[in-house]
Amino acid sequence: MTQDEVLEEFRQSGALLEGHFKLSSGRHSGHYLQCARVLMNPHRAARLAEALGEKLPGDILDSLDAVVSPAMGGIIIGHEMGRALNLDAMFLERPDGEFHLRRGFALKPGARVLMVEDVVTTGLSSREAIAAVAREGCEVLAEVALVDRSSGTADLGVPFFPLIDIDFPTYAEDEVPAELAAVPITKPGSRK
Repeated sequence: MTQDEVLEEFRQSGALLEGHFKLSSGRHSGHYLQCARVLMNPHRAARLAEALGEKLPGDILDSLDAVVSPAMGGIIIGHEMGRALNLDAMFLERPDGEFHLRRGFALKPGARVLMVEDVVTTGLSSREAIAAVAREGCEVLAEVALVDRSSGTADLGVPFFPLIDIDFPTYAEDEVPAELAAVPITKPGSRK
């Protein structure tokens, strides 16, 4: 899929939002990609996961044992990646502020994992999720995401393969432009 085709999927599903958003990273933006909306159609989610799978080099694809994603945003696309790659898909939760596998999920010792996210802005959630997998005695070989909002600056510590790169400006709390500050804030992400 081309970048334009992916963005069209977001537009058609009403997932490209405009307003004033406080992102999970803590930064502010006038645009938000609501991945849950683009993924609510199972056929669309399957197409996007298959396109993500095509981004991965063969040596990584051939080495994977499981797919892991952070809750909430990564759950649907992670599950679809598991289906597309014929691998088990699990998700991490933050019951105490730190990511853990729960609900009986367990990785085999030494498992080689693909981390799957919906959107990467600063990479904080991804790095925390990758650290959680390492605590399980396993290794994240790479990460895929529907959207890279970092303009290529997020350092995840593993190879990163986003489906699209979006360069919507984001602002620190003390840098929000006056016209954006005048719009009521919405916090659409999963981290409060």
